Amino acid sequence: MGHPIIKADNLTKLYKVGDSTVRALDGFDIEIKKGAYIALMGPSGSGKSTLMNILGCLDTPTSGFYLLNNKDVSQLDDDSLAAIRNQEIGFIFQTFNLLPRYTALENVALPMIYAGIPKVDRISRATEVLEQVGLGDRASHKPNELSGGQRQRVAVARALVMKPSIIFADEPTGNLDTVTSQGIMELFDEIHKRGNTLIMVTHEEDIAARAESIIRLRDGKLDM
Repeated sequence: MGHPIIKADNLTKLYKVGDSTVRALDGFDIEIKKGAYIALMGPSGSGKSTLMNILGCLDTPTSGFYLLNNKDVSQLDDDSLAAIRNQEIGFIFQTFNLLPRYTALENVALPMIYAGIPKVDRISRATEVLEQVGLGDRASHKPNELSGGQRQRVAVARALVMKPSIIFADEPTGNLDTVTSQGIMELFDEIHKRGNTLIMVTHEEDIAARAESIIRLRDGKLDM
């Protein structure tokens, strides 16, 4: 294990709901080493999605500080956060978030368009990661021509394409049957073995058990 890739101290996130204030995170501390495989668990409303959004630079904390790869990202503006997301972070979502009119190859190549990578390099790299996730023969298929498991593999390939430091997965098996889920989790094991840091939100104990360690949240705090 290397240096902490994630270090956050006293993270607080407040939301206004009508006249009341909801404390989604309440002074949360976390440190994750490079190359770790972590599952985030907790009941609905425990703060795990809020925590993942902040760690994934999709949101900023109300207070506290957050170092990602030794860079303080707690107070960055939206453009700076977007740049960090594109370079450092890969996301995998429960609902796949694929563009229906694009082929598997085009969906995987999208992050590279935003990064200004030339087309020939985009096609080469997208083809490489599709092969990596076992879908080299499905590159020209659109999402509606793929099974749920294949769509999630395309989403995994898209998350890997920019060679990010960290992969965040939000309920990655939530829309999949047991057998398909098993295949996706085996793919996650391979990704982790290659040295990626993996952080996964799940409510399924058997899925979480595949991670190296489980961080449990309750009411915006660590559930000891």
